[in-house]
Amino acid sequence: MRRIKSMADLLLSKLVAINSIVILLVIMLAGISVKDYACFLVNNEQVTGTQLVETLNSFLIKVSVIAFIMAGLLHYFSVKRIVNPVKSMAVAANQIKEGKIPSKIDITASGELGELVTNFNAMTETLSVVQTRREEMLRDIAHELRTPLTNINGYLEALHNGVLTGERELFGSLLEESNRITRIVDLIAEIDTWNKEVYFLEKQFEVTDIKQVMAESLAAFQLKLSNKFETFSQHIEYATIFGHADGLKQVMSNLLQNIIEYDTGGDLSITAQPDGKVYKITFSHKGKYIDPEMKELIFERFYRLEESRSTKADGAGLGLAIAKSIIDAHQGEIGVDTDGHNHSFWVTIPIHRKS
Repeated sequence: MRRIKSMADLLLSKLVAINSIVILLVIMLAGISVKDYACFLVNNEQVTGTQLVETLNSFLIKVSVIAFIMAGLLHYFSVKRIVNPVKSMAVAANQIKEGKIPSKIDITASGELGELVTNFNAMTETLSVVQTRREEMLRDIAHELRTPLTNINGYLEALHNGVLTGERELFGSLLEESNRITRIVDLIAEIDTWNKEVYFLEKQFEVTDIKQVMAESLAAFQLKLSNKFETFSQHIEYATIFGHADGLKQVMSNLLQNIIEYDTGGDLSITAQPDGKVYKITFSHKGKYIDPEMKELIFERFYRLEESRSTKADGAGLGLAIAKSIIDAHQGEIGVDTDGHNHSFWVTIPIHRKS
């Protein structure tokens, strides 16, 4: 609100300045012209008395008209330069109100007005990205739910028509498909609970020993890690962070599960230690190909490295998206560095500083 008021004051100041310049220009142009012309008439033309007054009055009218036209043009183009960005933003804002994404405002402006245009363009671009992702998410949800629902409907239709009879295996298949839908819905709900706007209402943060969190997470995966990797090394240092222990364990669990599922090298190295103002956790291994230019997509909802892979409930492409939501809630970052096959998944979380 203070920013908007400052912008309005700035525009008002500019308009007042332009109007003042225009008035000054008219006065100076008329005054100087009349003075010089009067001197010319008296000195060179020897015009005096009533004739001089009449001549100067006629000249003053002409000069005033010319000065008014020139000043009006100057005022018009100056104000237009200021108002055009505002008008364009007003039109764009109206389009947003109608649910449309406006095109980029391609107008050059300087100062705070230019900054406002830049920020407005950034906002519309963000809205466009959000809308695109929402549409993609709805398509992905429909895709994920279509297969189990189709299977359930097929079984139920066959039962209804007498093609199949109720058997234990059949009902077991129906239950498996139903549970799969439930798990997918639960995963989507889990992402939403870590939304920055609502997580603090449901998740209580506290000072947490991140080394202990790491130790408990790795202990839960001890058997899987020993069966999957020929060599496994870890270096974990102590630090405290302000966060949610169970949420962070879920991040570690999702990352480890993803690494185990896609590993191809048989070697895993884990380092966790303070790095400046953050605590950095790194998982390094060799895995299935990840396009370095598309690496950020693996943290998007429903993204899979292999689109043709069978869609199991735990492979719905939500694990890393949940991990990202949790880390975002902790004001940290999550990412992956890769050359295509050698991957380093990393997480950074601000270190808790005693006040």
